[in-house]
Amino acid sequence: MPFKKCMDCLVDGFRAMVPAILILTMAWTLKAMTDSLGAKEFVEASVKAVAGDFMNFLPAIIFLIACFLAFATGTYWGTFGILIPIVTAVFQTDGGYTNYELMVTSISACMAGAVCGDHCSPISDTTIMASAGAECDHVNHVSTQLPYAMVAATVSFISYIIAGFVQNPWISLPIAIVIMVLTLCGVRYITNKKED
Repeated sequence: MPFKKCMDCLVDGFRAMVPAILILTMAWTLKAMTDSLGAKEFVEASVKAVAGDFMNFLPAIIFLIACFLAFATGTYWGTFGILIPIVTAVFQTDGGYTNYELMVTSISACMAGAVCGDHCSPISDTTIMASAGAECDHVNHVSTQLPYAMVAATVSFISYIIAGFVQNPWISLPIAIVIMVLTLCGVRYITNKKED
């Protein structure tokens, strides 16, 4: 009798994981398709075309590109692999790197954008497994975490614009923290006003 209960649990557990397994399989297929279509080369050409004219806006632009790329592919590690070599190549010269502070800020923007896009992506393995582990509807899980991620992404985008012009992390990071605290206070004020 205990063996039969164990087997029933095994079948029920596998049945509960089938939707997550199907979504992951489709996400991996989509990633393979974007790789075969040359997404890396397209992004590299686009970033290099923009880099010269908008150098101070480059961290914010890289943040947006990383967000979109990670959202579309469902992987932040894949986005790191695509964008970080491109970002470092933009600042590379024969004698080393030009504008080292802006390059470090741009790499930071790449990583932050990739994690943000992956967090929002409905085809991300972490998002799929989080909703499956919590046994909640996948679409509801994605839609309820989007407002929080969009607030953080908006503040980050503004902060990367500031960082592109200031080009000093010891100044731009405290400014970003102040902007985030003010945004959270504003959201709390609006929420409290709606409740009254």
